[in-house]
Amino acid sequence: MKPVKVRTLGELKLVKRAIAEQARQRIEQASQEAKAARQIASDKDLFTRAAGAVKPLPDKRKLHHAPTPRLPQAMQYQRDEKEVLKEAISDEFDVSTLLECDEHLSFRRPGIGVDVTRKLRRGDWSIQRQIDLHGLRRDDAREALSLFIRDAHRQGIRCVRVVHGKGLGSPGKAPVLKNRVYSWLVQKNEVLAFVQAKPADGGAGALVVLLMAARP
Repeated sequence: MKPVKVRTLGELKLVKRAIAEQARQRIEQASQEAKAARQIASDKDLFTRAAGAVKPLPDKRKLHHAPTPRLPQAMQYQRDEKEVLKEAISDEFDVSTLLECDEHLSFRRPGIGVDVTRKLRRGDWSIQRQIDLHGLRRDDAREALSLFIRDAHRQGIRCVRVVHGKGLGSPGKAPVLKNRVYSWLVQKNEVLAFVQAKPADGGAGALVVLLMAARP
């Protein structure tokens, strides 16, 4: 701002008035700005009270990946698998001393009378379920038989047929799987007795197995 030269007393008064007017205008402008700011703050406060807490909208240009939920653990399945491992049946078990030496090999647990195996041979118990182990490898057949016996017992089934074949397709035509099945069944606690099936039910290629009653 250029300096103003005052020559007379009248001019000095005019300058003072101009300065005073400018000061008044600045004060008035500042007052109006302050009043407007207070109004904006008041309006914002009223909106916040009415609308509540407000969250900014997500940026649609960004892709948010939700975390993949964990699958529930199959606890019952794991317990069952542990139970199967505890009940694992061995291929080294010698069953020959437990089999009756009659015209058809049979097995009955201590305390089970000979009438039980006799009734099994006659077919007094109806066969409720069967498993065919034909064509299975040894380990697969062992696991399949173990699970089959366990599940049948849990469902209250008493009499089942196990088809193992006659071994005619084995090297040397030796009944390898047949002998294994004898050993595996003897090691299953659910098995009370078994006999060779009647010719109509498979003969030398199958066994009729009696299971203990399931606990209520």
